[in-house]
Amino acid sequence: MTRIGVYPGTFDPVTLGHMDIIRRGAKLVDRLVIGVTTNPSKSPMFTLDERMAMVRREVADVAGEIHVVAFDSLLMDFAEREGAKVIVRGLRAVADFEYEYQMAGMNQQINPRVETVFLMADVALQPIASRLVKEIAMFGGNIAKFVSPAVCTDVVERVEKIGRKGS
Repeated sequence: MTRIGVYPGTFDPVTLGHMDIIRRGAKLVDRLVIGVTTNPSKSPMFTLDERMAMVRREVADVAGEIHVVAFDSLLMDFAEREGAKVIVRGLRAVADFEYEYQMAGMNQQINPRVETVFLMADVALQPIASRLVKEIAMFGGNIAKFVSPAVCTDVVERVEKIGRKGS
């Protein structure tokens, strides 16, 4: 039987922290489905199609069977459709744990057939958050330590297109 896991997120943009969890999560399952989603409470810098293309490009060299799929539904419904038995989530700090713990409990109530597995982010990558990467870029800061060179180029080009803050 194939072990399928889902790693969901908005990936706006995909960071080195995301990539750490993807690489490590891919070792735990036979197939890792990266679910790129929308979040009504966030204003994305990149469209869904752009984020999907970005994630596909970034995972091209990651070992294992990885699929990048868009979804706009309850995570547990998406996991069920994909045949997943595991949700992979990354934790950076205590604040992440509190939120993720609550979400895992709610998800278990919705679909007890799917388990949530938490991976601690690499210590060097723990402070990285997409929201902060975008904010740093919008104010002209250097984001090269937080994202791959290709994603850095994507973000810088987008900021040039939409205009920097604090100029």
